[in-house]
Amino acid sequence: MKNPTPKILECRQVQRHYGALAAVDGIDLKIEAGETIGIGGPNGAGKTTFFDLISGLTPVSGGQVLYQGLPITGILPHKLFHMGMARTFQVTDGFASLTVFQNILASVVNGSGKERPGFLFKRPHREKAMAILDDYGLTHLAHDLVSDIPTLDRKKLMVATAVVHDPKILLLDEPVGGLAPSEIDEFIELMFKLRKNGISIVFIEHVMRFLMTVADRALIMHQGKLIYDGTPRGIATDPTVKSVYLGSEADAIVKDMQ
Repeated sequence: MKNPTPKILECRQVQRHYGALAAVDGIDLKIEAGETIGIGGPNGAGKTTFFDLISGLTPVSGGQVLYQGLPITGILPHKLFHMGMARTFQVTDGFASLTVFQNILASVVNGSGKERPGFLFKRPHREKAMAILDDYGLTHLAHDLVSDIPTLDRKKLMVATAVVHDPKILLLDEPVGGLAPSEIDEFIELMFKLRKNGISIVFIEHVMRFLMTVADRALIMHQGKLIYDGTPRGIATDPTVKSVYLGSEADAIVKDMQ
């Protein structure tokens, strides 16, 4: 009998305590390769802290994180990136004083872990950077400073720089926060495009329309614990989720699904 294929990511009783406060309180989670997971929950539920534990930014207080079946607890974030785990943050500034092209170029040259870091840019580097800009609809902004471009384009750039070296899993922290409805629609299309490449995506998001449209599976956190793990459509009818998170918004979500 063959051994089962390991999960792309697995958490076993992962915890993070700050004194008596359990910011993340014993989370068990298994994510399949190619799966898209959306995480919601009230402010202070422990969502970003959970991301910090997975991505190596914050050490766990207890439990274990596994990536492709291998324990990664204690491995530094840049090492995890070179292993195929990319992560973005809520702040989307990038290198604000550099141009959009220079941001992509820096990721192309310095993000692989295979080349010696530096500022020796070769023709293949520049060609790859321009191809990425074109792929993400950013070519017309190539020579603009990141600090001067619209929020939606900064968010696209954030994703582009994260996936430039084809990670196996991408963690996104509130990717559509601050976007207008039409801009959210555009970002949804970007997520569908990424999914076609087979990448696993895990994202935190308060915008329920985005979560329910993009995710294969939804998780809801509250007080450091998972209180829901199931289909996105089931969120609005779950009594615990409605009580501690959605409230009256649940009725509007149910109406939209009909």
